[in-house]
Amino acid sequence: MGKYYEPNPPYYKEKPTKMASMRRIKIFGLLVFIAVISLLFYTSSLRQQRNVAAGTGDFYTKTMKGLGKQEVAEAGAGSTAGKSDDDDKDNANAKAFKPDPPSQVVGKGNAAEGQGERSVAGRKKIGGEKAQEVVKEKEKDEEEKEDVEVTTELNTILKKSPIIIFSKSYCPHSKRAKTILLEKYSIDPLPFVVELDQHPLGGKLQARLAQLTGRRTVPNVLINGVSIGGGDDVAELHAKKNLEEKVKDLGGKKIKDVKAL
Repeated sequence: MGKYYEPNPPYYKEKPTKMASMRRIKIFGLLVFIAVISLLFYTSSLRQQRNVAAGTGDFYTKTMKGLGKQEVAEAGAGSTAGKSDDDDKDNANAKAFKPDPPSQVVGKGNAAEGQGERSVAGRKKIGGEKAQEVVKEKEKDEEEKEDVEVTTELNTILKKSPIIIFSKSYCPHSKRAKTILLEKYSIDPLPFVVELDQHPLGGKLQARLAQLTGRRTVPNVLINGVSIGGGDDVAELHAKKNLEEKVKDLGGKKIKDVKAL
């Protein structure tokens, strides 16, 4: 007889099924917890919004009530003040300034001062004469400042050399004078050239030179601050052999050497 073999027990167990059920329960509980928390936050937010809206309404209501009380108070004050308007007007008329007759307006008292003012709608009165005086004083200060600046610059230039050639780079007469003094003569110290069209204060310097030397045009050749003229004058002195003597005479001890080449 053969041996009896019992069938093998099943290879699976019931435990995995129970564990899966526990996981589902935990997930479900977590979802419920999240839902409850979300609901609590939502209701709390609604309450805050209601409180803010209620607070805003109260503030608006209080503000409007306050404004209403103020209007009532002002109306009462206006009615009270209105009763005394006639008396105030009479007193003001009695104390008011009486203007001079038209024939005596100009140059007398407050009437003359009144003429120097003009009123602008919505603005304070602007004193005409006083405003003009302020503008004139400001312009005067600016002119004085510019004069000081020009004078300082001119003095600085005159210290560069005993001979200064005020020129303009595009002027043929200026070129003629520069050619004679710089190329046909050996002068020590060398003449200093100022191109007025390239200088920041060129126009003002030219105007100042016109005041000092009586010569408005360029070139304007100065020796020790004395103008000897322009291009034609320099050419004439050179042609007559008098330029060297002129330079020595006006330059004095500041001219170390001068000779024709």
